[in-house]
Amino acid sequence: MTETSGPEYSTTIPSKHLPAVEFRDLPEPVPLRKISGASVIILATAIGSGEMVLWPYITSQIGFVFMWAAIVGFGIQFFLNMEIERYTLATGESAITGFARYWKPWWWLFIIFALLQNFWPGWATGASTTVSFALGLGDDPPVVPITIAALVAIGITLTLSPVVYQWVEKIQAVLVGLIMLFVIVAIPVATTGEAWGALFTEGVGDIGFPAGDSGLGIALLLGALAFAGAGGANNLVQSNYIRDKGMGMGQRIPRIVSPITGHEEARPSLGYMFPTNEENMRRWRGWWKVANWEQFITFFLIGVLSLIILSVLAYSTLPVGEVQQEDLAFLQLEGQALKETVAPWFGTTFWLAGTFALFSTNLGIIDYTCRLIADQLKINALKDSQYWSESKIYVAFIWLMIIVGSVILLAGVDQPFVLVVISSSIAGVQMFIYSGLLMMLNRRALPEQLKIRGTRLAVLAVSFVFFGILSVLLVLDELGI
Repeated sequence: MTETSGPEYSTTIPSKHLPAVEFRDLPEPVPLRKISGASVIILATAIGSGEMVLWPYITSQIGFVFMWAAIVGFGIQFFLNMEIERYTLATGESAITGFARYWKPWWWLFIIFALLQNFWPGWATGASTTVSFALGLGDDPPVVPITIAALVAIGITLTLSPVVYQWVEKIQAVLVGLIMLFVIVAIPVATTGEAWGALFTEGVGDIGFPAGDSGLGIALLLGALAFAGAGGANNLVQSNYIRDKGMGMGQRIPRIVSPITGHEEARPSLGYMFPTNEENMRRWRGWWKVANWEQFITFFLIGVLSLIILSVLAYSTLPVGEVQQEDLAFLQLEGQALKETVAPWFGTTFWLAGTFALFSTNLGIIDYTCRLIADQLKINALKDSQYWSESKIYVAFIWLMIIVGSVILLAGVDQPFVLVVISSSIAGVQMFIYSGLLMMLNRRALPEQLKIRGTRLAVLAVSFVFFGILSVLLVLDELGI
């Protein structure tokens, strides 16, 4: 890099639709223990969607013949998340901002995708349902009032948090810890040797794609694959989480704070690029190493183990193929069976763990949806506004989501499982789209030393084809073709 009188700009990152990116040195990497938890929010969202709901339900219908897809889904999402992190570690920008540098409509298209996926308050409704099981509120519990109260509590918490990410991470870490405690206790107390044996005999020796089996439609299976992990727009907001955690070039970007209790910054979250000299490349290798380990341990390892254990628990408790309900009634049956076979307290604890899982997901969903919207609106539509900071936009959309969600529930759309399937099928289509975009972004926008290549490029290509085929099957299935 030569000396000039003004700032130098990256020539690899496009500047047609957004301002050019200045060069800045990459901050020094930090030890793994200081960034542990950067993926805990995305893990919490995963536990309450696929791991607590969809995969145990599929297991109760057909056993473990589709379990291979859960591990594949988590594996693909590990690589997707790391490519999302690659761009943000290098630039401080979110991946969606990178997409919009090539084609401007991507920013509002991904806002629409996120809203379509998440305006239905399915997981908050599910948490209200499971807490009604635990409290013994009868056959017609007040699910809607409980759900609206939970949404308002989430809104107040996110609005008043001085630095929003720190509070969300702490809350989610506690909820995940409680869920993991239940999972650990459940292994010796409630799972059977027969179920563990079936996991290996069916899950390895009898794998298949059971579309149509036991009423399992393409939408449900696509949703299960998308939510074997976080799924949909949630993965993309990993950019924002590691940025607020202060990882890589994210240290140079403003964080979302409470407009009431925090100190706002009005400037948009546009990024930087570092010169690829020896010192910066040393720092890059340090950041890339700790980011990979953090994502592998927090998201992939803990996520896969908890999904498998919760599915084994369902297999141990419910006779395969005999659960007919296509809603959260299977969780009710599982809890009742655990009360009978283990102890009354354990069935109640199971429902409470489900409540923690589903509530943690809704907290994560409201946070990441509004985080995505605020980031993109500030950068692309309100970048010159001194009033509309990213934090104010974030809080405004939190309450908009809560109001719309409450209206949906009061209108009578209060069937949790239906809402989960709708949301997750939209998530799978998104993953098809951004698998291709990430390959393009991390091949074209980054310097040669930072580009995606080799195995990671191959996995994203597989993801693009995999979710593309499933998305086509979903459309054909919905059209009855």
